[in-house]
Amino acid sequence: MGENKDYITHPDEKGSINISEEVISVIAASAALETDGVAGLSSGRDLTELLGMKNAGRGVRITVEGESVRVDVWLTVKLGVSVNKVGQKVQEAVAGSIESMTGFTVTEVNVHIVGIALKK
Repeated sequence: MGENKDYITHPDEKGSINISEEVISVIAASAALETDGVAGLSSGRDLTELLGMKNAGRGVRITVEGESVRVDVWLTVKLGVSVNKVGQKVQEAVAGSIESMTGFTVTEVNVHIVGIALKK
């Protein structure tokens, strides 16, 4: 998930709010999976995936710099869809979901198409 931190802290006038990077990964994964044309998420290199373990944020990597978030998403698209359009929709959905649910700024959403699902 995250590289150096386990939580992102958002200072508030009444204190601070700590949000786990894993929570942000799950928000990103959920937004990507709800996008039309996405068949699934897959990093292609996740040990938990190889071992058959469930990981709700698999296929997503979060990088935090201050209050800015960069997201990398690895996904498989459905056969017959426009790969570019699906990628753009995933970028919009992931950024919108993270920003509206956490208040953090999403600077990048990098979508990596790693495959095409042959079954519709």
